Amino acid sequence: MARGLFSWAWLRKPYYIQARLSYMRMKYFFFSWLAVFIGSWVVYVQYSTYTELCRGQDCKNTICDKYRKGVIDGSACSSLCDKETLYLGKCLSTRSNNQVYMGSWGDLEAVIKCQMEEAVRFDLGADTEPRKGAVLFDKPTKGTSVEKFKEMVFSHLKAKVGDQANLLDLVGLIISVADGNKDGHISLPEAKSTWALLQLNEFLLMIILQDKEHTPKLLGFCGDLYVMEKVQYTSLYGISIPWIMELFVPSGVRRSMDQWFTPSWPRKAKISIGLLEFVEDIFHGTFGNFLMCDTSANNFGYNAKHDLKMVDMRKIVPEVSFKDLIRDRHCETDEDCVYGMDCRTTCDQTKKKCTTEVIQPNLAKACQSLKDYLLRGAPPEIREELEKQLYSCIALKGTADQMEMEHSLILNNLKTLLWKKISHTKDS
Repeated sequence: MARGLFSWAWLRKPYYIQARLSYMRMKYFFFSWLAVFIGSWVVYVQYSTYTELCRGQDCKNTICDKYRKGVIDGSACSSLCDKETLYLGKCLSTRSNNQVYMGSWGDLEAVIKCQMEEAVRFDLGADTEPRKGAVLFDKPTKGTSVEKFKEMVFSHLKAKVGDQANLLDLVGLIISVADGNKDGHISLPEAKSTWALLQLNEFLLMIILQDKEHTPKLLGFCGDLYVMEKVQYTSLYGISIPWIMELFVPSGVRRSMDQWFTPSWPRKAKISIGLLEFVEDIFHGTFGNFLMCDTSANNFGYNAKHDLKMVDMRKIVPEVSFKDLIRDRHCETDEDCVYGMDCRTTCDQTKKKCTTEVIQPNLAKACQSLKDYLLRGAPPEIREELEKQLYSCIALKGTADQMEMEHSLILNNLKTLLWKKISHTKDS
């Protein structure tokens, strides 16, 4: 009897092993298929996203078509369209209508920016840069004299930055830039390119701040495509991970990761001083006050010497034009009165309109961005004082006009504290 049971069990064993192997094969097949499916989906999404966001060839074709037809001209047109020495390389675009590429112009490394679609009216809920009208290169019209073009530029700038006493000086700077081939004359195609570019805040800021060390240099333009100096490090933080991984990383862990991959503290202090100096540059500068409406870390970069360089200035807007446009904005709550990430006003509940005064000045927003950046790894002997000054800075409210002395005092105290600590180091 026992021998019979043993024989039956022995005979059934191969069937059990076969069933087990079959199950393992099915499991392996299923997970292999699942991995292939997920991998294919990721590749498809990445490719679709890339083709939607990265339309550099379309941008080049559009610009060069108008250049060859004699509609537009500029200092970069021949290199882009004829000689092909202006090369669009790595795509950095985050919006399809704002094309951004790393590239080269001859021996120079550069960043090329191009506008792809019809510009939209300034909208506090939009992610694109505020612009008026469509970019059709239809202004100025044929027969417009240089003097008339100067008057157009003057009126446009007056509406954008206000009635500044030295506005004619800014007109002169723009006319100088407009003369792309430096022959002493402004052609109609050059004027059309310049007029299109003047609708962009970043282009205007690069002209206004062309002598400031924290602003990338404008290298050239063609239509509403412009070329600027490359910034070596394009974020305050030194870690970039694939977007698919971003979905699974908690925000707290992501912030910690950002802080792990940063320069040494003395170098961070030098970069931070640069940001404070940039705030000074645009606070009651030569041609008015500008508002920083997005102080995200990826808008600030630095070079090999750890000097701060602005990476993206599209969300830095003239205070005058911001006030003119926001005062007509209908609102129900304060959340309706926000532009970018950081330009916030309040909602007047009696009128259901946004007020025009920003809640936080530029300096407070800059200090908020620098708080974790500077406090991590700060020398123990200054940490307490540094934290105190940063929180005093973040607490600033209202416009800088209303508290100009306090604004200047806090800014200078913070710069002095940082400089004293790093002035004796090689990083300074």
